[in-house]
Amino acid sequence: MSLPVFGCLEKILYICGAVRQVCPAPPYFLYRMRKLRCVIVDDEPLAVKLLEGFVGRTPFLELAGSYLSATEALGAVGGDVDVLFLDINMPELNGLELARLVSPPTRVVFTTAYREYALESYAVHAADYLLKPLSYPKFLEAAKRLAEGQAGQPAEQPADDDGTARDYLFVKCENRMVRVDLPGVLYVKGLKDYVCIYTEDSPRALIALTTLKAIEERLPSSRFCRVHKSYIVNVGKVCAVERGKVYVGSECITLTDAYKERFLSLLRL
Repeated sequence: MSLPVFGCLEKILYICGAVRQVCPAPPYFLYRMRKLRCVIVDDEPLAVKLLEGFVGRTPFLELAGSYLSATEALGAVGGDVDVLFLDINMPELNGLELARLVSPPTRVVFTTAYREYALESYAVHAADYLLKPLSYPKFLEAAKRLAEGQAGQPAEQPADDDGTARDYLFVKCENRMVRVDLPGVLYVKGLKDYVCIYTEDSPRALIALTTLKAIEERLPSSRFCRVHKSYIVNVGKVCAVERGKVYVGSECITLTDAYKERFLSLLRL
């Protein structure tokens, strides 16, 4: 087998990845970037040890500290921490409460045995959601997504000239252009050449002259997902999912099979 022109360490890792298909080596560029500083918070010592081992096996991660409670970690989650691997169900201060105190650029990856917290994790803008029992292949996938984001991969959201991601877009309504703030959007309903945009701050829909496909291409795909041929929902506003139904605000929307897999993957279900 011919190898790419790598250094000795990369050759070893490349070979290991080729042999162990269940856990391939990370992309080459990940070895050449600044390591992500990680903090682990979990009240289970065995879970902490497991995550410490995962971090130690990952070349582009660096362990900055481990804590058995959220209160102990309060002083350690400042600006020099890139990733916080955080359990949710903990005494005194739970993981969701700690996550609300974390500011960018620190990104939160929840590690929990409880699937039902998936929706709440979006409310605190979690970067990822790993279900226990944890496995290294799943951990590595999540870590690679974080590292690729740091390495300057193309942003899904439109950006201003200074590189700042926009949280809004303009749509044509009758004879004027109207600004729509994306965080407040609940869902979008398609009506042939028009769409109805439903938001939190208005009981009436905003009717825009555009197609559902066109507006779907302008929405950040990490936060908005089509669930039906006529509906796009803001994943962060989903209240519940039950037997082919998606509940957003007071609306019950049918979840069709064509869009089910991607929708559930965004919810980490």
